[in-house]
Amino acid sequence: MAGIVSYGSYVPYRRLKRAAIGQILGVAAVKGERAVASFDEDSVSMAVEALRDALRSAGGAMVQALLFATTTAPYAEKLNAAIVGAAAQLPAEIRAADLTGSVRAGISAILQAADAVNAGAGRAAVAMGDCRLAAPEGRAEQTNGDGAAAFVIGAQDTIAEIEASASVTREFLDTWRAPGDRFPHSWEERFALTQAYTPELIAVIRNLLSKVNVAPSDLSRVVIDAPNVRAIDEVARALKIDPARLADPFAATVGQTGAAHAGLMLAGALPAARPGDRILVAAAAEGADAMLLRVTPAAAHFRPRRSVGGMIESKGDVSYANYLKWREILPTEPPRRPDPERPAAPPMLRSERWKFGLVGTRCRACGTPQLPPQRVCVKCRKRDQMEPYGFADRSARIATFALDRLAYSLNPPTVNVVIDFEGGGRFLCEMTDCEPEKIAIGDEVEMTFRRLFTADGVHNYFWKARPRR
Repeated sequence: MAGIVSYGSYVPYRRLKRAAIGQILGVAAVKGERAVASFDEDSVSMAVEALRDALRSAGGAMVQALLFATTTAPYAEKLNAAIVGAAAQLPAEIRAADLTGSVRAGISAILQAADAVNAGAGRAAVAMGDCRLAAPEGRAEQTNGDGAAAFVIGAQDTIAEIEASASVTREFLDTWRAPGDRFPHSWEERFALTQAYTPELIAVIRNLLSKVNVAPSDLSRVVIDAPNVRAIDEVARALKIDPARLADPFAATVGQTGAAHAGLMLAGALPAARPGDRILVAAAAEGADAMLLRVTPAAAHFRPRRSVGGMIESKGDVSYANYLKWREILPTEPPRRPDPERPAAPPMLRSERWKFGLVGTRCRACGTPQLPPQRVCVKCRKRDQMEPYGFADRSARIATFALDRLAYSLNPPTVNVVIDFEGGGRFLCEMTDCEPEKIAIGDEVEMTFRRLFTADGVHNYFWKARPRR
């Protein structure tokens, strides 16, 4: 039986206080704050963060398929999953696909991966991420959030088996975004709540529980994801679900993260699960999907590399003005430097493992790690005695740094650091998710996959350093 082998999650470092939005725009503010992807993050880079954690927790077992779920794909015509797979160092011999167009895409991807595993496909990876954008003054600007989650699905060594699933699909006009639209449009909230989210979630959950003859009182945890958080309470009352068993929707701390939200909520609920527990997961949008998980004894020994709660606590604020600038909603004068040139396809292809996987080399003769990849050893000068050597998972410390206030950036100043990797290797790169005035020589950093810039529609992804989270 297919189930979850491991999982990972990602909540970006930056937070936007909703009160700050209300104060600037003169509108009523929702309580709490929302997670905001940094100026150099998008749905792909966040999904990479979550997937890398899920793969490491899976013990390095290979996967045969990759599904990437999002409603905010960086490319409309290009396989975004290929970028995720390259950065996660998955083999080329995998089946990959993008699932998009609905915030149900995340849970749908898990169910499709489970179907593939049950059909004999081996293991499948599911990465989901969304960088949610909404028009200023709209309620969605405050209630949305950015984040990612990832799962490895398999038939062996599972920590939670998928006992059953149920779905319902119904055409319903609630939230939509046509090609060329920057912001989504929404119908009146009360109408969607009473005529779509609540009744469809109730119907799909009842159908699911009837399949396996399970009562709501038998559920240890209930994960309900809906674009309107009020639907959770309505469903719980209708099905007589104990409110104490409802998973945290992260409404006050993260916001609704679109296609990633059901997965993020599940990742937040799984660490407290015990063998034998049943967890129900349901997500609504133009219908609803639901699945029932049964926690296995293996879960008692599994610990995610990073917890959702830990990432929520690890944070730094961003001003509303900077948020608008990062999303290029508020035009500002760019640095007086030439715009960056579009990355070229041939060098990106030739350096794929280095550019997307941060794979350098190590000399077989003297054992010296070095990056970028070299043919001639910088220490012993031996030629063509190199083997691949990964740096993405290695910690490092700042050897020196400089602030550049003239470089092309949506978030000046650009922080350039020289870092020394644990085990060897020195590298010059940009630093992100930091407070420039607090950086010090000797600080510990880790590597993160980010977008350097976009030119002529091409996103230039590479790796940066960030303070260890």
